[in-house]
Amino acid sequence: MSVQIHGNEYITVNERVQEFHKLYPNGSIKSELVEMTDRVIVKSYAYPDMSDNMRYFTGFAYEMVGSTQINKTSALENCETSAIGRALGFLNIGIVGSIASADEVGNAIHQQNYKPVTELQKELYQEYLK
Repeated sequence: MSVQIHGNEYITVNERVQEFHKLYPNGSIKSELVEMTDRVIVKSYAYPDMSDNMRYFTGFAYEMVGSTQINKTSALENCETSAIGRALGFLNIGIVGSIASADEVGNAIHQQNYKPVTELQKELYQEYLK
């Protein structure tokens, strides 16, 4: 099932992964942590046939730790999901009009609307907790 975002159709990473396993029972999805500081970079690989591990598709993703509510606790997991979605997109799984998945586009829109908490807001919140 696709998701409509700003009039465009996207497929979720979950659906892409399910389709991958149906189409490629001898396939494999692997991920590699490239960087984990205040940002996370993940590279994922989609191997359609493990008997030919020279043929694979890659996807990269990048997340800033704490940039969204999800990334406060799960930046690594969020990043890996995006990288897997992109690798599967390059394998032509879940492509409706874009390599990007519904998850990735939704996250990008959310980050555009994200406004960090100001120091004054933090101070007021701390006062409220006393």
